[in-house]
Amino acid sequence: MTDKINLKGITWNHSRGFTPMVATAQRFSELNPSVEITWEKRSLQQFADFSIQELAERFDLLVIDHPWAGFAAKTGSILPLDQHLSADYLKDQEMNSVGHSYESYSYDGHQWALPIDAATPVAASRPDLLEQHGLQLPETFENLLSLADKGLVAFAAIPIDVLMNFYTFCCSLGEDPCQQEDLIVSNETGITALRMYRELAAKIHPANFNRNPIQVYEAMTLTDDIAYCPFAYGYSNYSRKGYARKLLHFHDMISLNGQTKLRSTLGGTGLAISSKVKNIAEAVKYAAYVASAACQQTVFFGNGGQPGHLSAWNDAEVNRRSAGFFSGTLPALQRAFLRPRYHGHMFFQDHAGDIVRDYLMQGGPEPKVLEKLNSLYVESRSLQLS
Repeated sequence: MTDKINLKGITWNHSRGFTPMVATAQRFSELNPSVEITWEKRSLQQFADFSIQELAERFDLLVIDHPWAGFAAKTGSILPLDQHLSADYLKDQEMNSVGHSYESYSYDGHQWALPIDAATPVAASRPDLLEQHGLQLPETFENLLSLADKGLVAFAAIPIDVLMNFYTFCCSLGEDPCQQEDLIVSNETGITALRMYRELAAKIHPANFNRNPIQVYEAMTLTDDIAYCPFAYGYSNYSRKGYARKLLHFHDMISLNGQTKLRSTLGGTGLAISSKVKNIAEAVKYAAYVASAACQQTVFFGNGGQPGHLSAWNDAEVNRRSAGFFSGTLPALQRAFLRPRYHGHMFFQDHAGDIVRDYLMQGGPEPKVLEKLNSLYVESRSLQLS
């Protein structure tokens, strides 16, 4: 009798992050009885922060955030999947990318993960509360401020989300951040973005400065205080009947100029394989299964996953079961900003959000805020050379 092949994976602690991986592992083992896959989970914050190099020492399979791509290329901690998957398979993945999801795991000529989950900040609402108050979805920044004045608006404002939304304001004002070696963004755009952001932030409950997107959505569904969230990473779980006390509807976002809608910052997750894995063939076969169109539309989505394959986003049954989450937010995904992935950007990302969040909470001169961001940015750029 052949010994079982055991693979260990690490993902993040939410119904969107953990249960689909457990379900796909179970089904894969049923189809491949010689392979046993077990998954562990880490917090959302650890998912964003913890070094994949350390995780790759302990786990065979890793669900990762795409800004780690440059780090992966420099350290060799995970496998370049283009050396283990067929060109036809990878072409299908690229052609069915949701926005820049596939590209986000491409770096230095290699593909470091498969995009199994796609996400970007989108708008969310409680239709019942809007109707109760006789209100409609906001379409402009002025509409949003008016709704916030009524105490019905919330958004995630822990440091990482604050930074991603600062990027969103910059992009939506016409300037993508981090395009120059020594400047995060021009003073003109940066000052305008910060002032608009603080004007809105001053109108939300202080509790939101300690909430990530999951905690915002829990607050929206567990209480009847919040009718609208203008931008937070979308979670289709909350648009599925029975998942939470109240159903959320997800939408594309407001416009700053009356013509183009906000351009948010791409998130999502990718499935990577440790370079220390002993059973490469089985690990690659599992990764290819999870990212396939068939699995993404069925087992993965059906067990709480938020697919990264475009066919699932366009699937009628997937949309029926999620109150149109995917069709309603796809335009936002398709135009989302792909943040930097150079080795060193994680250092910037880990610290820059605190600078912007402090400004939102306490105020201060905007040029000084940008000066601090620029200094940190230049320091992070130097790390890729070390």
